[in-house]
Amino acid sequence: MTRVAAVDCGTNSIRLLVADADPATGELVDLDRRMTIVRLGQDVDRTGRLAPEALERTFAACREYAEAIKTHGAERLRFVATSASRDAENRDEFVRGVLDILGVEPEVISGDQEAGFSFTGATGELTGRHDLAGPYLVVDIGGGSTEFVVGDDRVRAARSVDIGCVRMTERHFVRDGVVSDPPGAEQVRAVRADIEAALDLVEESVPLREARTLVGLAGSVTTVSAIAQDLREYDPGAIHHSRIPRDRVRGITEWLLAATHAERAAVPSMHPGRVDVIGAGALVLLAIMERTGAEEVVVSEHDILDGIAWSIA
Repeated sequence: MTRVAAVDCGTNSIRLLVADADPATGELVDLDRRMTIVRLGQDVDRTGRLAPEALERTFAACREYAEAIKTHGAERLRFVATSASRDAENRDEFVRGVLDILGVEPEVISGDQEAGFSFTGATGELTGRHDLAGPYLVVDIGGGSTEFVVGDDRVRAARSVDIGCVRMTERHFVRDGVVSDPPGAEQVRAVRADIEAALDLVEESVPLREARTLVGLAGSVTTVSAIAQDLREYDPGAIHHSRIPRDRVRGITEWLLAATHAERAAVPSMHPGRVDVIGAGALVLLAIMERTGAEEVVVSEHDILDGIAWSIA
C-alpha cells in the first residue's frame, strides 16, 4: 500500500482525497475525502482574472488540507488545477500561493488530461459489470467546463468544453451583479443554446451516441441524485452508483429553474455553495441525456480525485 494525497481544484470547489492505494489489487481505500466550495472561478469568464477574495478562500482551504495531509502521513501529493486557473491571466499568483502552503506546484492541466483522470476514477469499479456495459460515456460537469470521455478499458476520445455550471450561471443568469431569482425563459433559452452549440463541438471528435452507459460526475450530478432520492442529508453511499431516469432529471431540472433561491436552499441535501448554480448544472446534464438518448445516468462519487490518486500510487 502507498498512502497518497490528491487535490483537485476546480472553478467552484477544491477537494482532497487521502487514500491507501494498492496497485496490485486495484484497491483504493479512503482515509479522508472532503470538499470545500471556494468559487475560485468567480468572475473569471468576465474579467479573465482570479479575484483576490477567491484566491484567499482557496488558500484558506489549502491550509486546512495541509494539516489533514500531514496528520495522515501521506507519502506522495499531487495537486491538479482545472478550468478557472487555465483561463486566468494571473494564475501565477495562484501557483505561488499553493506552493507556499502545500509545498507542491499545482499542475494546471488541459481539458483532455482532466477527462482522462475523470474516466479512470469513474470507471475502475464498472469493468466486468454486465448491467453497466461499455462503451462508457463519462461526463464531468464542473464549474467552468464539462469533460466528455468515451471508452471501455481505456479512453477512446475526449473533449472539454466551457459549459460549467458557474460559467453558465454568470454568463446568462446574472444581471447587474445579481443572480436572477428565478431566471427568465429567455435566460434559460440562452444557456440551452450555449450547451447545444458546445455539444455540437464535442460530437465532432467524441462519438457520444455510441456509449451504452452514461456515467455522471461532480456536484451538479450528485445533487440531482440526492434530490431524486429525497435524501434528508447528503449521503455519498446512497448517491454512489445510483441510477436516475431521464424523465426524473427533466422534472428536477424544470423545478430548479423555476424555484427561488429560498426554495432551492431549503432542499436538505443542497450544499449552500451550489444553490445559485445548480439550475444551470442540471440543465447541462439534461441536455446531454437528450442529445445522446440516454435513458438514465449512473452517478459516481469516484471521479477525477480517484484518477489523480491512481496516477501517483
